[in-house]
Amino acid sequence: MRTPFIIISLLLLSTAVFSQQTLDDYVREGLENNLTLKQKHISFDKAILSLKIANGLFMPTIGLQGNYTSGDGGRSIAIPVGDMLNPVYATLNQLTESNQFPQIENVSENFFPKNFYDVKVRTSVPIINTRLYYNRKITEQQAVMQEYEVDIYKRELVRNIKVAYFSYLSAMEAISIYESAMTRALENKRVNESLMKNGKGLHAYVLRSESEVEHIRYQLSDAKKQAENAQMYFNFILNRDRSATIGTISYSKDELDEVAKLISEDVTFEQREELKQLRQSVVLAENVLKMNQLYWAPKLSGFVDLGSQNQDWKFHSNSRYYLIGVQLDVPLFSGFTNRNKINQTKLDVNATEISRTIVGKQIDMNTAMARSALRTSYEGYVSAIKQLEAAQSYLRLIDKGYQEGINSFIEAIDARNQLTSAQLQATIKEYQTLIAIANLERENATYTFN
Repeated sequence: MRTPFIIISLLLLSTAVFSQQTLDDYVREGLENNLTLKQKHISFDKAILSLKIANGLFMPTIGLQGNYTSGDGGRSIAIPVGDMLNPVYATLNQLTESNQFPQIENVSENFFPKNFYDVKVRTSVPIINTRLYYNRKITEQQAVMQEYEVDIYKRELVRNIKVAYFSYLSAMEAISIYESAMTRALENKRVNESLMKNGKGLHAYVLRSESEVEHIRYQLSDAKKQAENAQMYFNFILNRDRSATIGTISYSKDELDEVAKLISEDVTFEQREELKQLRQSVVLAENVLKMNQLYWAPKLSGFVDLGSQNQDWKFHSNSRYYLIGVQLDVPLFSGFTNRNKINQTKLDVNATEISRTIVGKQIDMNTAMARSALRTSYEGYVSAIKQLEAAQSYLRLIDKGYQEGINSFIEAIDARNQLTSAQLQATIKEYQTLIAIANLERENATYTFN
């Protein structure tokens, strides 16, 4: 296996530096401009804001409250002030032989306040509230999970960009191969037409040449259509105009030299964001369970009111006031809903644990399959290179024999078709291997983000 590695490395080393930079540039552009990734970032930003909101619930709240009421009629209370004080005033007048103490009427006070206002600034603060504490922890874990969600999509996006880029390059190289085949077919047709005019050729050879030209023309048209589709998809991922030009410098094929290492190395998948996200999900579910189990915990909050109340919008030292208080809330019974919530949350914890196990096994299986696919693709690529070398040698021998009259026209056509097929297979297997490397890179989560 070492000899093909050395041969391929020597053949492809010349394009290594510039092409790697080209693809990395496209990856960076995709990470900056992809619309779906921007949506993921918005969701993450919202999660961070939710965490700030959860932290803000521990802070005091201050608000201005005010009301104005005025009414008349309805119920009233009689206050017999005159009945109580008039006899006393009469006695005092007799003793003093004066009228200094006049008689007064009884008073009737209405229940409705008249032109009454009450304006206050209320400051309230939670003192004991376990739900606020766990709500903050849960919100923080949700933000971390959303961050992992962004990273998961970024890895998928990197893989998709690379696969789309390789597909486009493969289609462009297929066009080049068919154009070369077309050049050979047209030259062969010209030669046969010239031989027939000079009485040395056969009309059947001309017809066969025309058929070969039309067949290659169709294949070339189909290859151009595939390249156009690959171009549109690649530009779509990068959020560019669908007809934007794509650099077609060959990719860094020296990465093929690393196939043996990639196949043999054992990479742990514990760093996969999917598993980190599920671990956070388990912790989140456990915190929800703890919060529900503390349903009996009392809630204590305090408040301070600073305000003024009086009638007819009067404001003075006697109208001002302050009021301090605490509020206690202890749940006693709520129809067994708390017990059912606890049982429900326990099931959520168990389900999340099972999901984490399933995803871990799926990742392990996908990694093994990606490694196997890379091995198969690379073996096919090495075989295709050997077939290409053999097809090139065979064509040279057949062309020489055909010019000398040793080999037939059909053998010459077959040799050219074999070369075209070998070139296509070499190209396809080459980019299949690069795509397999990108897939394994995704499964191993080895791409490093800046």
